[in-house]
Amino acid sequence: METPPVFEEFTPESDCGCPGCIHRRRTAAHNPPPRLGGHPAGHGARRALVLAAAAGTVLGGQALPAVASAEVGGVPAAPGVVPTPPGAVPADDGPDSPQGTMGPLHGGTGDATQGPSKAPVPRKTTRAEILARAEKWIAAKVPYDMGKFWSDGYRQDCSGFVSMAWNLAGNEWTGSLPTYAVRIAKEQLKPGDILLFHNPADPTKGSHVTIFGGWTDAAHAHYTAYEQTRPHARKQTTPYGYWSNADRYLAYRYKGVTEVTPGGPGATMSPYPGAHSFGPGANNKYVTQLGKVLVARGGKRFYRSGPGPRWTDADRRATQAFQQAQGWRGKDADGLPGPTTWSYLMTGKGRDIPAAGAGSAGAPASTGAGAGASTGAPAYPGRDVFRPGRTHPAIERLGRQLVKKGFGRYYTRGPGPRWSEGDRRNVAAFQRAQGWRGAAADGVPGPETWRRLFR
Repeated sequence: METPPVFEEFTPESDCGCPGCIHRRRTAAHNPPPRLGGHPAGHGARRALVLAAAAGTVLGGQALPAVASAEVGGVPAAPGVVPTPPGAVPADDGPDSPQGTMGPLHGGTGDATQGPSKAPVPRKTTRAEILARAEKWIAAKVPYDMGKFWSDGYRQDCSGFVSMAWNLAGNEWTGSLPTYAVRIAKEQLKPGDILLFHNPADPTKGSHVTIFGGWTDAAHAHYTAYEQTRPHARKQTTPYGYWSNADRYLAYRYKGVTEVTPGGPGATMSPYPGAHSFGPGANNKYVTQLGKVLVARGGKRFYRSGPGPRWTDADRRATQAFQQAQGWRGKDADGLPGPTTWSYLMTGKGRDIPAAGAGSAGAPASTGAGAGASTGAPAYPGRDVFRPGRTHPAIERLGRQLVKKGFGRYYTRGPGPRWSEGDRRNVAAFQRAQGWRGAAADGVPGPETWRRLFR
């Protein structure tokens, strides 16, 4: 007579809906039995097989048919489907980073007491401070753990990360963070704002929040996301609004953020770093600082992306436009910031860069009757007109002027009102004829290209 199998003692598996139990049930079928070091709550699928074998012995030694599916996360898998490996993230489950509830800052004793956060009174902070705090966690590679707290008292999950970066008085969650913020449009996003998806039906499934660090492309399809997710805090280029549930992420701005205009009136001047910090080949923080101030002083149109730490022709053209706005000429308007240019920019002195079409736009100033607005040139319509698929009367006007100037060799027909590759190549040829290279000769007419073409 065969010896019946030995039954192991086990605790019935819970159907608790807390994030910890949900995670344990996902990997339950793959854990070893308790006698081999596994968790008692983690081998439900194996217990089912033991019971089936026992039942077969009781029924006269006839074993039941083999179990066709394995239990994963408390839900039977379809026959023939390989169970999700431990720690794997289902494709539709977002970052798979559940979060804790609202609670006070942790005192470092090892066990936090959950409770209501303080009233949402925003603390004042700047965008630079928000990103600097986020960078500290990223540099330290703070591990993701919804049940643990970092040395600064904030919970190590996505909403704890934002609570830390915003310098909130307590640990919030995706359901409470909006009380500290105001909704904004995608076009209004600035570094330090957040993109948040809160799933009220099941907050532990899919709910997530990231800190917006800036656009990484001109189409605003990707951005730098600062976030706390498995396995640790990270910063990476991310599709807008996120990898999953992209259309459900909403943009918010912290109520306590202080908008400081770089180089505005009353700003404290940073010491001039020296001429070696600027020009071709330069790559440092001062180039970024210069670019941000130039954007704030009216030079945004010169930058297709950035500003950033690497010196580009956009930095030169924007600097030159600022210098010319002060009435400087020759070597004083060469596009390289000297001590005087730096001083004017960093302390808010002088005139801002004029709007497109209102004056010089970054190339050497012309003199005589053909210069500036006195040329009688039509108003510059803006860069957005000159894009693939666009149709506009200004495109045909541009093309006819190119032909008139002797730059129409790439037209196979036309010119016409619809932007074409022939238009782009002819514009690029004209730009190169001005001695411009790189981004300054990309075939898309900017204000200075337009002015020179029609003067």
